[in-house]
This record gives sequence, C-alpha cells and structure tokens, in this order.
Amino acid sequence: MTPFSITRRVEFGDTDMAGIMHFSNYFRFMEVAESDFLRSLGLSVSWIADGVKWGFPRVSVACDYQKPAKFQDVLTIGVKLEKLGTKSVSYRFEFTNQRGDAVAAGRMTSVFCRSLGPDHIEALDIPPHIRAKLEEQS
Repeated sequence: MTPFSITRRVEFGDTDMAGIMHFSNYFRFMEVAESDFLRSLGLSVSWIADGVKWGFPRVSVACDYQKPAKFQDVLTIGVKLEKLGTKSVSYRFEFTNQRGDAVAAGRMTSVFCRSLGPDHIEALDIPPHIRAKLEEQS
C-alpha cells in the first residue's frame, strides 16, 4: 500500500522574522494532511448527520523538529495511521523537504465524538463503517 501524503509550500505568513516556518504552523499542516487523508477514504473530520454533529476532535498533538523549513520550501507530509483504538485514532506525520531531508515528525490523536449541544461532547466507539475504512490503512 502506498503511504498517503500531501505537499504544501511554506508561505511567507507561515514563517517568523528569520524566514523559518514557525513551530505552530506544523500543527496546521498536520491538520490539513489529516483532513485530506480522511477525505481520501470518503470520511471527514467533522460532519452533520440526522441533525447531530459528529467528528474527530484532537485530544493530543506533538511535533519534534529536526531541520528548519524555510520560506518557499515545498514540504511533503506523509500520514500514517499509527493506532486505531476503540474510540480514538492516532496518526504519525513525517515532514520532508524537496531535497528529501527529514524536517519534522508529528503525532496526533483524535477521538470519535458527537456534540449534544455547545457544552456537551460525548466520546463514542468508532462505528463499524468508519472503523472498516480506517483499518484498511493500518
């Protein structure tokens, strides 16, 4: 199976005064990669069905930085499903630059939930039809 990946260019607004990608933007790039990964499976990170809001809010994120990404670098972000739990899914993200150098590695864990109003979110077991699509990637 070919690993899932996307490419993103580091834009000027993604950088600090030294022209290096600000650490916080790695999390934004991971979020886009996760959304694109789920979309490729016919899934989404957030949706409404039968009047109920469903989704995979993040409960944990981390990133280790190995080499600076700079303004106008084109990064490849590989997405790997690392662990599929009863209620959660954990991903690993590998960032490489256009030269193939490792730039960063990130992790994210999301939990399957439904919203029962603005102040109440309930974690639930991942439904079989969603689990089946995710299992194909592990």
